[in-house]
Amino acid sequence: MRRLMLLRHAKTETDAPSGRDQDRRLDDRGRNDAAEIGGWIATHPPFPDAVLVSTATRTQQTWEIAWAAMKDFVPQPHLEQLPELYGADPLQILAAVRSASAADAQRLMVIGHNPGMHELALALAGSGDAAGRKALAGNLPTSGLAVLDFAVDDWADVAFRRGRLVLFVSPKLLKQTSSE
Repeated sequence: MRRLMLLRHAKTETDAPSGRDQDRRLDDRGRNDAAEIGGWIATHPPFPDAVLVSTATRTQQTWEIAWAAMKDFVPQPHLEQLPELYGADPLQILAAVRSASAADAQRLMVIGHNPGMHELALALAGSGDAAGRKALAGNLPTSGLAVLDFAVDDWADVAFRRGRLVLFVSPKLLKQTSSE
């Protein structure tokens, strides 16, 4: 069994001072949301053994803030920074997941960007949480986390429609459930 956690970066500033999209930083809401989703992960095992992060500033900051919220509760995962995750389409992200076999992680987190992350989550989820699948159908929002399980022994065997969506969560959904 392999578990894949797809986390979209947190909310960002509209423009980076440099003018480069890759340099956009998290805004105040993004920093708060990254900490919130990190705290949620810290209380909902199993935890990632390895994390693949795009080299864009916003994904790096999302990981750093989420990790700060969970590091007292979660063992340190293997971390890889992958430039190919920036602007990646679903097939490129899936290729990065499939090549994760070298780290032999049972649970892998990928922190990346839309539309690729959203499209990949939809393409992988062949079954699972119906309410989560319905909520995920519209968007993988900033700081949104899709957790999928695969009945495979190797990341190389992960394929479209073969995943079971365990859950979909976002800071907005967490706020809605806590106020109900």
